[in-house]
Amino acid sequence: MDGCAYERPDMFKSKQYRAEAAKYGERVKGSTDLDEGRKLQELQDRLVSLADNEQRLADDYHDAVHVIGPDQSRGAALASEEERVLRCLGAAVILQWNALPTTLQREIFDTAGSVGKLLETAELRGQIARFLHKHKNDANGNEH
Repeated sequence: MDGCAYERPDMFKSKQYRAEAAKYGERVKGSTDLDEGRKLQELQDRLVSLADNEQRLADDYHDAVHVIGPDQSRGAALASEEERVLRCLGAAVILQWNALPTTLQREIFDTAGSVGKLLETAELRGQIARFLHKHKNDANGNEH
């Protein structure tokens, strides 16, 4: 677009995470149980982190793909280069998957499963889970 304010569809998910985080923030304030309050705070922090990640991904995608004018071919080249980098990083993560701490594995899985369209999240998470299960021994050089 020409710089006018508009809401991209990829922004919706970030707003949803922030709205949920705000709800948990209110629950934290009203909690009298310290353990419950800590758990609610952790959930709120996680939702804020997901919202920030979604925002960064949306901004990076927009910057890489939505170039205006004569630089459009440059934008396509940057998007292609970025896609290659992301593929290499993804492959490196998979190769080291079994060596990662379980909490980090869960964090990466949750973040990866939240990338994309909200209505496709469950399907994406299932695809990621099947892929990880299929390739769980690749890093060790074992058979599937």
